[in-house]
Amino acid sequence: MPSDFRKIAVVGVGSVGASVAYAILISGLVNEIVLVDTDKNRAEGEAMDLSHGAAFVKPIKITVGEYQDCRDADIIVFTAGAGQKPGETRLELVHKNTAVLSHVLPLVVDHAGNSILLMVSNPVDVLTYAALRLTRLPPNRVIGSGTVLDSSRFRHLLSESCLVEPRNIHAYVIGEHGDTEILLWSKANIAGLPPEEYCRWRNIPLPDRQTIEQNVRNAAYEIIARKGATYYAIGLAVRRICECILRDENSILTVSGLVDGVHGIYDICLSMPCLVNRQGLVQVLPVPLENTERKALLKSASMLRSIQEKLELGPTFSPCIINNLC
Repeated sequence: MPSDFRKIAVVGVGSVGASVAYAILISGLVNEIVLVDTDKNRAEGEAMDLSHGAAFVKPIKITVGEYQDCRDADIIVFTAGAGQKPGETRLELVHKNTAVLSHVLPLVVDHAGNSILLMVSNPVDVLTYAALRLTRLPPNRVIGSGTVLDSSRFRHLLSESCLVEPRNIHAYVIGEHGDTEILLWSKANIAGLPPEEYCRWRNIPLPDRQTIEQNVRNAAYEIIARKGATYYAIGLAVRRICECILRDENSILTVSGLVDGVHGIYDICLSMPCLVNRQGLVQVLPVPLENTERKALLKSASMLRSIQEKLELGPTFSPCIINNLC
């Protein structure tokens, strides 16, 4: 196999998994995508549909595989599990989706390989931590999609308010991918200017922080209430993470990963600005925070820790605990 051959496996081919596969297909990043799902007919249908676009993209092979076919993938994108229903929080999915993890992960991960496991299923922070403990992989090789999408939502809403293209905005959301996430207003900037200063310079209304925060936090709920699920934007977010890894970019993304000592937080997976390259999550960056932001981050971490402890997802975590077999 050529040294530049790239393969991504997508485990779980529901709406999110299929959107991830489509986004990766049109990106031209890889030579092969393997789709794995317990519903083989669904996976075959998605593979057929994607393959029929072969004339419009770079050469690529789309296959349907078994769990063991993931083991030589550069990146294993895990989207399997129950989806968030209208009115349901991400954290309410934790019992169901941790049980899925405990069954599937031992079948897809090769400890001797170099695959990076990219968790997308919700609640992504707790499941990233569970995956880390279940697989015993090095922390750099277990990444959650985290608040990459939330940060994009933040930038989108700022772009609408400040009348500037979103790619010209730097703005991060950190902490839980969920209700306790923190919008880092202290670090948001447009051409190096705080959003309010930029708007004064442009002589346009200042951004309404409260409304923007509410709309970022409630975005998934609003979309799910209208169409039943979110999948296009997370598909693009996952493509961006995969791109950073495969192209060895050394980019800064707010992925979820093990935080162990930053801002006094230990043994928790949550999102911070992180350096991402071909090795995975290389470093969690200790970005200085305002006092209110740091307090909110510690509160978010505390909430995630309480969920972990209820599920006994500590260093001694075992799959039999989730499946009530002990």
